[in-house]
Amino acid sequence: MSADEKQKPVSAVEVAYALELLEIEEQLAALERTAERFRTMNEQTPSPELERRINEITDRAAPIARRRQEIVAARDAALEVTIAPASEVIESTTIDQLGKPQGELSKVQAKIESLRLRSKARTPNHNPVPNIQPELDFLAELDKEKDEAAKADKQERERPKLLPARYTNRDFFVADIFGYSLKDDAATMEAPIYSLMTQKDFSIWRWASKDGSKNVEVSPSALYGRATMHDKDVLIFITSQMTEALNRERPDAQNRAVRFTVHNYLVATNKPTGGVEYKRLETALDRLKGTTIKTTIRTGEKRVKEAFGIIDSWTIVERSPNDERMIAVEIVMSKWLFNAIQAHEVLTLHPDYFRLRKPLERRLYELARKHCGSQSSWKIGLELLREKCGAQSHIRAFRNQIQDIADADTLPEYRMVYSKDTDQVIFYVKDPKKLLAAINSGKSPLSNGR
Repeated sequence: MSADEKQKPVSAVEVAYALELLEIEEQLAALERTAERFRTMNEQTPSPELERRINEITDRAAPIARRRQEIVAARDAALEVTIAPASEVIESTTIDQLGKPQGELSKVQAKIESLRLRSKARTPNHNPVPNIQPELDFLAELDKEKDEAAKADKQERERPKLLPARYTNRDFFVADIFGYSLKDDAATMEAPIYSLMTQKDFSIWRWASKDGSKNVEVSPSALYGRATMHDKDVLIFITSQMTEALNRERPDAQNRAVRFTVHNYLVATNKPTGGVEYKRLETALDRLKGTTIKTTIRTGEKRVKEAFGIIDSWTIVERSPNDERMIAVEIVMSKWLFNAIQAHEVLTLHPDYFRLRKPLERRLYELARKHCGSQSSWKIGLELLREKCGAQSHIRAFRNQIQDIADADTLPEYRMVYSKDTDQVIFYVKDPKKLLAAINSGKSPLSNGR
């Protein structure tokens, strides 16, 4: 190549396109390195999280690659000819070709010159140009940047995988967990705390266990009535979240105050997310706050002697900017419920629990879940079942309700059978393997001769 060809001016457009292409290629190379690292990790220990990250990187790289193609097409159209790759254009560009004195190099020009020098440094036996001190300065600066990048990369590798827990001392628990099991406290599954009525219930309810060791007195709110089985959804949601947090050893699960977003609660309890549900939740919280309990039932080996509300208090911590609808709320649980959760006095509920429409269906499922336990069946007289449900209907009406629910077969996990001859109700598991094993062993009421 002649001296004239070497000194042929380089188009400013050509250099601009080359610089942008180089920057894009660096981004694509960095994304590919990251993706390759995740692929290696995923091959060693397969993980859905790693798969998700690899897909995210692929999605991020796609528009960058399209942008590169657009720039190449625009460059070729502007210059009306396909030119050399971007790296060759940058490395072959000299300060003289740009027509700028060395003392007025811009930041972009300095980058061009440093790339050119780096390219020549890899070529053996090249002749140094006069006054190479500026070039040496550029090389020293490049070495410094390289050292700093290596140091930063080392710190990145050595730092802990998790961020520090910065707010472990906050005085409330955030119910923000996904992928948990439904939990209910064993105490309220045993005693009929909640009303089965769909209208306001202003009656005072008293209940005692058959042996007299446990008793409960429930007094309604003078304004809102007694808390209902559907109001209990709030406490099941909180109990489930806090139990999972305790299993994960989250420090904020040691607080009685619980914060959650109303939308998350509505979704978790299988409710619509329309505006009327926000109002219903507010009314439910009023009933839970106003309903008082006096009981001898211990939770967490602790006895709360005084009368207490099902929840101590509730507060709206965030409202919608467009209306008065509450977005997030904070509830302070009663010590009675909090002690039960902390002591893990809870039982797992079937996910279909929130699909049960009738309050009596929910109460029957609770009793079946509580008393069957690991057994295959549980048998109880109709009158005693009526007391345990807390039903206020006449025994004849209650018998008809039980028969209707048994015929509908809506209870999760359990099937219910009413025997007119003995006036008893039998709950037994739907799992055929467990049921067959119990029948063969003679431990089921459905066994021959029983």
